[in-house]
Amino acid sequence: MGDSAAIVVGVGIDVCEVSRFAASLERVSGLAARLFDEVEADRPPASLAARFAAKEALAKALGAPAGMKWRDARVRSNDLGQPYFEVMGTVLHRAQELGITRIVLSMTHDAGIASAVVVAEGNPRSARARLPATLIPEENS
Repeated sequence: MGDSAAIVVGVGIDVCEVSRFAASLERVSGLAARLFDEVEADRPPASLAARFAAKEALAKALGAPAGMKWRDARVRSNDLGQPYFEVMGTVLHRAQELGITRIVLSMTHDAGIASAVVVAEGNPRSARARLPATLIPEENS
């Protein structure tokens, strides 16, 4: 493998019990607003649990950085329904520190359990590498 070849930099996995997560959202005032942006929050409990699992899995793939803001990683879906992350702020900074150039996300929910797997790829030797623009949201002016 040459110096410019992408390698797996981090892997994360998480599972979340849907009913327990939904109960936490109801019990803890403002929790949904701390975890999700307006687009993410407008989903049923199973989808929210899967998105939370995705963010937890991403944190693990990034080495669980201190100070990571949950809303700096937003789960979106493309036209085919495939999930991906929009990253900014604390998450983008950590990804750049690690030389991550691609984040692969898979999520599911069934039988009351939501789960997610994240694979972060890149070249650790190229610290401060830029993620492709498709993973970085456009700035609202």
